[in-house]
Amino acid sequence: MPYRLKYDPAAEAVHDAMPAAASETLTLALADACHDPITATQPYGEDDGVVRMLITEQAFALLLVGQQTRTITVLQVTYLG
Repeated sequence: MPYRLKYDPAAEAVHDAMPAAASETLTLALADACHDPITATQPYGEDDGVVRMLITEQAFALLLVGQQTRTITVLQVTYLG
């Protein structure tokens, strides 16, 4: 069962404001993370399996992975473009 994606409102606003190509790449990477968050992401600091980062060519997303709730919360999106 895939993980459910949730957004911090500020992170969602940044994602929505990104150029279409960069936004699509991040969206597809987040979709991959919803199916396998550990494989599709990298540890952020200590590898606790909870706080992860997702990096694309033009964006960086900080994620909170809820193993029990099967949710991924996007805490921050940074457009590197």
